[in-house]
Order: sequence, then C-alpha cells, then structure tokens
Amino acid sequence: MADKQPISQTIKSVAFAFLGVQSEKNRERDFTQGKFSHFVVIGLIAVILFILGLVSIVSMVLA
Repeated sequence: MADKQPISQTIKSVAFAFLGVQSEKNRERDFTQGKFSHFVVIGLIAVILFILGLVSIVSMVLA
C-alpha cells in the first residue's frame, strides 16, 4: 500500500503542474502516493480561482 501524500503537498503539486513546471520526480511521486480525487478537487478549485482572478482583473481594467 502506498503512503498517503499530505494535502499541502497535493496543493503544491497541482500549482506547479498548473504552471507547467512539475518535475518528473514529483510527477512520479504524485502518481504513486497521491489520491486521484484530491487532485481533481484541488485542480477544479485552482481553475475556478484562476478564472475569478482573470474576471476581477478585467473588470478593474475596464472600470
């Protein structure tokens, strides 16, 4: 049974993958120790925050 990956490490991995700078070593660790559902939920939250950030910036610039 694989060791459980802490949620803080999952958030960090999602952030680095979102930016496209995830290392091969960390990617392999994520696949062996991470839980898929955690990555999906954190990824969705990251996308929503990104979109809300873009909408906020555009609203400020156009105001």
